[in-house]
Amino acid sequence: MGALCLVYWISIGLLLGLCLGADPFANFNLELSYITASPLGVPQQVIAVNGKFPGPVLNVTTNYNVVVDVRNKLDEDLLITWSGIQMRRASWQDGVLGTNCPIPPKWNWTYQFQVKDQIGSFYYFPSLNMQRASGGFGSFVVTNRDIIPLPFAIPDGDIVILIGDWYTRNHTALRKALDNGEELGMPDGVLINGKGPYRYNTTLVQDGIVHETINVDPGKTYRIRVHNVGVSTSLNFRIQSHNLLLAETEGYYTSQQNYTSMDVHVGQSYSFLLTTDQNASSDYYIVASARFVNESLWQRVTGVAVLHYSNSKGKVSGPLPDPPNDAFDTTFSLNQAMSIRQNVSASGARPNAQGSFHYGSINVTDVYVLKSLPPSKIDGKLHTTYNGISFVNPDTPIKLADAYKVKGAYKLDFPSKPLERAPSRDRSLINATYKGFIEIIVQNNDTVLQTFHLDGYSFFVVGMGIGEWTENNRGSYNRWDAISRSTVQVFAGGWTAVFVSLDNVGVWNMRTENLDRWYLGQETYMRIVNPEDTGNKTELPVPDNALYCGALSHMQKPQKVSASSMLASSNLFLVLVVVLSTMISGWCY
Repeated sequence: MGALCLVYWISIGLLLGLCLGADPFANFNLELSYITASPLGVPQQVIAVNGKFPGPVLNVTTNYNVVVDVRNKLDEDLLITWSGIQMRRASWQDGVLGTNCPIPPKWNWTYQFQVKDQIGSFYYFPSLNMQRASGGFGSFVVTNRDIIPLPFAIPDGDIVILIGDWYTRNHTALRKALDNGEELGMPDGVLINGKGPYRYNTTLVQDGIVHETINVDPGKTYRIRVHNVGVSTSLNFRIQSHNLLLAETEGYYTSQQNYTSMDVHVGQSYSFLLTTDQNASSDYYIVASARFVNESLWQRVTGVAVLHYSNSKGKVSGPLPDPPNDAFDTTFSLNQAMSIRQNVSASGARPNAQGSFHYGSINVTDVYVLKSLPPSKIDGKLHTTYNGISFVNPDTPIKLADAYKVKGAYKLDFPSKPLERAPSRDRSLINATYKGFIEIIVQNNDTVLQTFHLDGYSFFVVGMGIGEWTENNRGSYNRWDAISRSTVQVFAGGWTAVFVSLDNVGVWNMRTENLDRWYLGQETYMRIVNPEDTGNKTELPVPDNALYCGALSHMQKPQKVSASSMLASSNLFLVLVVVLSTMISGWCY
């Protein structure tokens, strides 16, 4: 019996070490389907997640292994991407056409990735064919491990606010307009958490629209996570009579400073600390209004919600708090953007301070200038470009083409600077160098403000300005405490410069977050290979559940049990271990 007990304890120790010794798992199921909603008072088809619009908040902790089973109940292909999540070693999970075959209708696919060394406020959304314009989005929050202190007192609550411009036409109608060479035109409104505006004005806001109410208690401090998940409109976010203490943006803690309002551009995320220190004589307006437009024409493009104190004495009324008084002057907004600095002494996902990476003293190995222009016709169709190239998504995703040696799937000839030639459509990628340290200058010669996003990385926003970038502008770069983020604004007729340390092997999408410009081709990919890695140390192999398409369509097999079911089986296995433990321990004692 003693030998049996010894074997028992050794076996249990090994089993629990295998099952519980690694970082924890967080499991989610997301089903995307169409529902009918009327956020602006007009019934329309929207994309719901688990029957809700917007989708649920996904909450995980640093270093968790995240398993998300996505079921496609739409009538077209689907991919979900995770804005700001770096997918360390795993661009297979990025959810864009350059790395993944799409999930066909009625199919499911399971994403499996680790939020390695990340904290902060992110979001997920469908990445194909303008689908985000119909919904399918939700917040993705990565919290600190307990051993890593926050650079502020633990808030009394955590509140997510999704803002974005909105059309009463769904994404297929918007897509058709772009295919026909039309501009999308002025949005029909702005939604806050999927709801239309509070009726602050009986002329501008029709009766019967459901608005969002944020409930708070007096004398508390709340962390408010704001994401602009819209189509193409920059929004000014503000809360009447309250300051917004900026604390974090897209995974990095900021130097804390108060703002009365913040310009939140398409695709960007911020965390603010809101102290409920007002007298609550009435409720307060929460406003998200369009920027850099003719405000007299765009009055309806304003989202209005209500901040309701539990001791409030009445409903809010009267005029909205004023926006910045500079409709066509970018000076205020540009200065505000460059005032956002990294908290170099705070710990992020790791115990070491965020400022311990001295980016300003590292030699730049490569420079890329990406120039965008207004949409122009290529072969009779309207397209957008970077450096004169409108990107064509490959039939076989780049990662799969590499793994299975598919020839001709793409080209590694993306120009490092604009070329004097006619625009064209192509599958040109940036052939970047692993462990390089690069400078990217995005030159926006389009007529509208754009946001630039890079998957797989965050970058240091070292400079920003109006006019044509020149090498002399490097003298104004912030080389000490520039904020790190993954999505940055580039003003119309201006430039933004960023530094990126290329330590994440894979294929990574570079794009504008303005959905119309993105749909028309303004994107490319950066391919980063570690030639010395022969054992999957810096990049994971092809996932067992990979979908196959293009030249590899013949490899696609009928769907098997999803990873979520496999995880359920592993949970059952753990239950059996516990039962076995109980039985044998009875024998041993």
